[in-house]
Amino acid sequence: MFDLNNKVVLLTGASGGIGKSIALKMKKSGAKLILSGTRKNVLEDIALELGGDTESIVTDLSSKDSILNLAKKAESIFGRIDVLINNAGVTADNLFLRMKDEDWDKVININLSAGMRLTRQVIKGMLRRKYGRIIFISSVVGFTGNAGQSNYSASKSALVGLTKSIALEVASRGITCNLIAPGFISTPMTDKLSNEQKSKIIINIPVNRLGEAEDISNGCIYLASDEASFITGTTLHINGGMSMF
Repeated sequence: MFDLNNKVVLLTGASGGIGKSIALKMKKSGAKLILSGTRKNVLEDIALELGGDTESIVTDLSSKDSILNLAKKAESIFGRIDVLINNAGVTADNLFLRMKDEDWDKVININLSAGMRLTRQVIKGMLRRKYGRIIFISSVVGFTGNAGQSNYSASKSALVGLTKSIALEVASRGITCNLIAPGFISTPMTDKLSNEQKSKIIINIPVNRLGEAEDISNGCIYLASDEASFITGTTLHINGGMSMF
């Protein structure tokens, strides 16, 4: 089950904690990988660690031209893209009344618009081949909201409507489009929190722990596999029961 042998995967945000976990899991399942991110050295190290049939492309997702170049170059490496995982994301937190326009625009542009533009390019080849898997990475706060993260929450919430609309348009062509909404995941960012801060978070998580990056990558493997071919337009909530929908 969940065999991705010879499937070509394009992953954005590959240099982050969750991104690397997704890359490792995809590789173990037999996929060929194209890793995109902003940190060249980190991407190259991950590609070296994963070995053959793994390429990396440094990309500035705030640039429309850079997104277009990423899609074209990625398609040319292995001749196609079977699975697209839009994982890249940024934050620029502040209380709503203090939020600057540039912080709002930056988060919406990277978290929502960049994924839309990349998907719009990549989906053309999927439509020709009548096969594809598209996965967006959202967040639990896209459904619950979060004080100080109106821009981030809005960007992640908007992915729900985008996912459902794309899914409806391409379902008859063998393409699925789904969303994963992680809860609080243990990453280098949460490692900086004090034990007291972590305890305040965990008390609201029924399984009594933070999630692991592997919890998210396991979800990606499932949605990318043939076993999930009858699932589309759906959000997979991976939050330890923190918020149930």
